[in-house]
Amino acid sequence: MAHRASSVPAPLLDPIILGDLLRVASAPDYTRWEDQIRRTGGCSDPIHLTGWTLTKDKTTGETLHHYTTADEPGGRLRLACGNRRASRCPACARTYAGDTYHLIRAGLAGDDRRDIPATVRDHPRVFATLTAPSFGQVHNRPDHGACRCGTQHAPGAPELGTALDPDTYDYAGAVLFNNHAGQLWQRFTTRLRRELATRAGLTRRELSDHLRVSYGKVAEFQRRGALHFHAVVRLDGPAGPGTPPPGWATVDLLRDAICAAAGHPYTSVSVPAADDEPARTFRWGRQLDVRPVKAFGDGSDITEQAVASYVAKYATKAAENTGTLDRRIGELAELDRHQVPDHTRRLIRACRDLDALYPDRRLWAWAHMLGFRGHFSSKSRTYSTTLGALRQARADYRAAQDALGIDDREPDTVLVLADWQYAGHGHTPGEAALAATIARDLQTNRETARDVLLTEGSTE
Repeated sequence: MAHRASSVPAPLLDPIILGDLLRVASAPDYTRWEDQIRRTGGCSDPIHLTGWTLTKDKTTGETLHHYTTADEPGGRLRLACGNRRASRCPACARTYAGDTYHLIRAGLAGDDRRDIPATVRDHPRVFATLTAPSFGQVHNRPDHGACRCGTQHAPGAPELGTALDPDTYDYAGAVLFNNHAGQLWQRFTTRLRRELATRAGLTRRELSDHLRVSYGKVAEFQRRGALHFHAVVRLDGPAGPGTPPPGWATVDLLRDAICAAAGHPYTSVSVPAADDEPARTFRWGRQLDVRPVKAFGDGSDITEQAVASYVAKYATKAAENTGTLDRRIGELAELDRHQVPDHTRRLIRACRDLDALYPDRRLWAWAHMLGFRGHFSSKSRTYSTTLGALRQARADYRAAQDALGIDDREPDTVLVLADWQYAGHGHTPGEAALAATIARDLQTNRETARDVLLTEGSTE
């Protein structure tokens, strides 16, 4: 059974790793093993399958294609794990980030291949950031002067985002806010539609005959461990991105409606009191940023490319920047073994302590996410294409490369039999080192190709 490898391989001078690396590299089937790993993108924790597939002609009984893992290295087929977290698998996270980039950018610039017309560039669209409220003062780097503690902290200082006074900081409130952030977002989008309708002199029901709100968003953890959301919000006509919004639907109207919806009393989530915990009502924080998204090349910082890149960057991250673990926590002793910072440790303990008071919120199960249990990235139905469609396009492209020569046959005349079984995951130490090297090579090749395209585009 192959075992899990770290995302960062140990030094190659380690005799165990070096010996295993030489074993793998000198094996007669190394070329095929390397081909499998390249197909996964250099995945650090591939899924292992054993089995076979058989394709036959129903009419004649002729075997059109036969594949078995018995002929593969170790008798296994290795597939990418597909984990979106960069801390778990950098290679698969890059693929996920790339898909997210294309999804967000298609909703800003259009994509004919995915039925998103380029005319969406003419629709009102903004990049909005909704933040969490304050749960107590934290160490920071203000634009002018020093932190409240009297120190001028260096960029990246470990104390940034931690509580000035841990004894008075509302750790329970912080994790409960994270836990309810998804519901708060739903309340916001509902109120946003009402605010738009009010400004247009329409009822909420009438608004759908004139306008549709589309969005794509991503969650980001601040250093203090509180969530905020970055969202692209776009106004379409009643039939979605293919229809223009009415003339009265402007960027200024959208921005005004977002500000009103974020601060409206309806946009709140109430949490009942429990034992010593008081009743709470959560709203968005006072910091709200809403900026128009401009087309590429107009000199603005908030361009289609910049926004798509920013959202894609955070789509592969979770709460790791606060020092928490990137997996579920079994017991608090793990925090000592992994040297989790005190501020983050207190947030995790708050999840444990509150779990019995609010059992339906499953706070302890999501303690590694500091209470958050929602989707890190999501979108409205008509904003753009889907991640599933992007994955299918990639699979279709790979299938075309590996064409079996049966495309000219009628589908009803083809019979496919298959038997697959899970056989483990991960790499041996030497395989992990080689896979990391392959992943770096693939990334270098992508960066080189991108630089060439950018250079060629600037000289035209």
